[in-house]
Amino acid sequence: MTTELLDQARALLRDTPVVDGHNDLPWAMRCQAGYDLDAVDLAGDQSERLHTDLARLRAGGVGGQFWSVYVRTDYTGDQAVSGTLEQIDFVRTLTERYPDQLRLALTADDMETARAEGRIASLMGAEGGHSINSSLATLRSLQRLGVRYMTLTHNDNLPWADSATDEPVLGGLSEFGEEVVREMNRIGMLVDLSHVSADTMRHAMRVTSAPVIFSHSSARGVCDHPRNIPDDVLAALPGNGGVAMVTFVPKFILPAAVAWTAAADENMRAHGFHALDTTPEAMARHRVFEAANPRPRASASTVADHLDHMRELAGIDHLGIGGDFDGTAFVPDGLDDVAGYPNLIAELLRRNWSQADLAKLTWHNAVRVLRDAEAVAAKG
Repeated sequence: MTTELLDQARALLRDTPVVDGHNDLPWAMRCQAGYDLDAVDLAGDQSERLHTDLARLRAGGVGGQFWSVYVRTDYTGDQAVSGTLEQIDFVRTLTERYPDQLRLALTADDMETARAEGRIASLMGAEGGHSINSSLATLRSLQRLGVRYMTLTHNDNLPWADSATDEPVLGGLSEFGEEVVREMNRIGMLVDLSHVSADTMRHAMRVTSAPVIFSHSSARGVCDHPRNIPDDVLAALPGNGGVAMVTFVPKFILPAAVAWTAAADENMRAHGFHALDTTPEAMARHRVFEAANPRPRASASTVADHLDHMRELAGIDHLGIGGDFDGTAFVPDGLDDVAGYPNLIAELLRRNWSQADLAKLTWHNAVRVLRDAEAVAAKG
């Protein structure tokens, strides 16, 4: 990538920074340090153990971050609820620890205020409806604590919604699943359709009266993985007003990485690690596997291929970015951590994306979709 294109990308991001839809730093901090910000000070260089620290967020031109308050799906019932509350507590502690850098954001106006102040708007998204333990009261409580989207499922089905990576049972949503969507509309919480089955996507889009998001999903027409968005759903997105936020996870964007990652995950399980474990010990095990089994390499260009396809079907007003940093063991070349966004923007500039279109991709679409969800809630 030329220096000139990178300079243009960085200049654009100073005006309209990235709003990233999904970062798993809270879970990584839980696993690696028990949330101890003295042990892992994010004001310092944490590149040896994390994709994310404050300096790299600045270098990457990040102006808004949806922090994922995720817990694994083997956390069930009250354990899932309490684990999610601990994640929320960490995000609030994080913003209080670094008030000159981060600002807790609950509304679209808060996001704009943070940008004007030169701080990073910090929002929260709950990844997986297991976090509410089939309770609308718990859903409402998460919203009051600041959670602004909920991904309806994670990797496993719920009694009320089918996941993309489990065997379908319901063919979409149950009646209670429809209630969850309507209640999210009523309280101004964005319905996130990453991780859900294609039928759940379609069902939720029929039920919702507010725009949806895909906080970290790419295009199935480019990489045929069930976690990605089918073309018909992308084409329906303008009618809903929602936003699809492209993810960087290689197994979702590069066909050659799908089978390789499945083998790497099985190797992790064989050695007693969870497949999603990104602790230093787990990554050391991954490196042993990779030395014997060279990894297919994705790049910023691979992500741009997805964005080109998604723009053709959904239009520029319905695209965003959701990298999934600190929630994946592997990342594309040039998108190694949260400092890498200028490389993606430079690649899109090389492909003749206009500055106006890039400003929508990075900032305006994400702010608008939250504002639209707020407007639906205000109508009752």
